[in-house]
Amino acid sequence: MTERARFDRGHTDDLMTFLAASPSPYHAVANAAERLEKAGFRQVAETDAWEGTSGGKYVLRGGAIVAWYVPEGAGPHTPFRIVGAHTDSPNLRVKPLPDSGAHGWRQVAVEIYGGPLLNSWLDRDLGIAGRLTLRDGSTRLVNVDRPLLRVPQLAIHLDRSVTSEGLKLDKQRHMQPVWGLGHDVRDGDLIAFLEETAGIPAGEVTGWDLMTHSVEPPAYLGRDRELLAGPRMDNLLSVHAGTAALAAVASASSKPASIPVLAAFDHEENGSQSDTGADGPLLGTVLERSVFARGGTYEDRARAFAGTVCLSSDTGHAVHPNYAERHDPTHHPRVNGGPILKVNVNNRYATDGSGRAEFAAACERADVPFQSFVSNNSMPCGTTIGPITAARHGIRTVDIGVAILSMHSVRELCGADDPFLLANALTAFLEG
Repeated sequence: MTERARFDRGHTDDLMTFLAASPSPYHAVANAAERLEKAGFRQVAETDAWEGTSGGKYVLRGGAIVAWYVPEGAGPHTPFRIVGAHTDSPNLRVKPLPDSGAHGWRQVAVEIYGGPLLNSWLDRDLGIAGRLTLRDGSTRLVNVDRPLLRVPQLAIHLDRSVTSEGLKLDKQRHMQPVWGLGHDVRDGDLIAFLEETAGIPAGEVTGWDLMTHSVEPPAYLGRDRELLAGPRMDNLLSVHAGTAALAAVASASSKPASIPVLAAFDHEENGSQSDTGADGPLLGTVLERSVFARGGTYEDRARAFAGTVCLSSDTGHAVHPNYAERHDPTHHPRVNGGPILKVNVNNRYATDGSGRAEFAAACERADVPFQSFVSNNSMPCGTTIGPITAARHGIRTVDIGVAILSMHSVRELCGADDPFLLANALTAFLEG
């Protein structure tokens, strides 16, 4: 890869478009599917019988997508090469009885999803987006991408202790956004408003999965625009890179020796234990059905899984200039330094020595630099879908990602070149 190509911002521009258009996991997988459709992929229904034909296919289930490309001549025991990621991000999600308020304010009742930095949600202009379920069981996406809600912070004059003791937020009392004025709380107001917005007849919505998002668009930052600020980079940055890599491999003239796969799951931020999470059966079921559709047996399935490798791609921590002591003193990942290889000997990450070699080979083929990340021994280490994938499916898994600042904030920060470098590394890995 040439120096000019390395710093091409076309990929990052496209990432910004993807982030802005994906305020919920349901929007993210719909946008990923649209991009794969343009590369020749076709959706298959889980309730249909699958054919063992070659080409690109994908399954959508809620906020998750699994897509794969079967090259011509692939046998039933052909192994897979998987890029794993997750579509969800910490945020404020609408409760079953959303209409609330007090003292002349109309509010929306929300629940805290995952582990957001709560202070980053204060005094932000928020929209609302997600999935509406209708009486006939069909679903519709909705996205009110304008200033609609706000979680107002208490003025310092009414809490002088903030300056000495720091900001203390009660998740129940202090995080409920306002969205208007009125002394009477009217049940059904929010859903009626969303029905009207989405062009759905009144009273047709009987279920919803809704969440708030900052309406401030992604933007380049810095004197030389070498940084990118935006929402939900944890982990839509990886979903976008994986989608681009899979589409590139499927469209290339030379076909891969293995079957490339993108698996983007929901609910990673709260444990992955759902039918659309990495700890559910979705990935294993799709891979097995692909083997069996090509005439394979259980023996073929075992052979395919034994040769399979997964890159679990999720954001990690860049060294913070104001808190360098919180990082390992010899491992300081830098933004725009290339993707990071994440290691933890207690298996919070799934990487081992052979996995490191696998990722290093892919980066070498792509001419992409990479860095190593390990937590400070005195600090707890987070985890990813990597160990879950390895343990649940017996698949060799490597944890990687892009180094960012402000993880779990409503607005995160990465290097503007790193998304492109990650996508190139993933492409080389899927080509195998």
